[in-house]
Amino acid sequence: MFKKLFGKEKKEEVSEVVLMSPMTGNVVDLGDVPDPVFSQKMMGDGVAISPSEGKVVAPADAKILNVFPTKHAIGLETAGGLEILIHVGLDTVNMKGEGFNAHVAEGDRVKKGDLLLTYNLELVQEKAASTITPMIISNGDIVKQLDKHENVQATAGETPVMTVKL
Repeated sequence: MFKKLFGKEKKEEVSEVVLMSPMTGNVVDLGDVPDPVFSQKMMGDGVAISPSEGKVVAPADAKILNVFPTKHAIGLETAGGLEILIHVGLDTVNMKGEGFNAHVAEGDRVKKGDLLLTYNLELVQEKAASTITPMIISNGDIVKQLDKHENVQATAGETPVMTVKL
């Protein structure tokens, strides 16, 4: 109600965001992703996960900005305005949503570890170019420092993979 009277919702003052792995699997360098859009950081910096199961969880408390119609990617915004894109696999857009289920919708608020997407990992292995899943910070202009925790075995929602100073 007051938002309508006094303008835009004020962003929470946050100086650091710790992002957990959105998936269980091996965390790898973005440069190792076999797609130049991600490996050359054209969409932004981040990490990638080679998943061991078909489940994606929230890497932090956030608001869902968008769930792609094909359910292969999801955009989130954390406190402090950090925007994150999780893109399941490579060339998965061509699957047209087959094998993917979204458990959230645009505008939903989620807590770290909440289930976002489930998908058939074997089907993605069969039909997509790769199962590797980039997690990108799409508004890097607000990032002062980015510390990545790569080359670790991660547990979804529990293992820190990026510490971002805003």
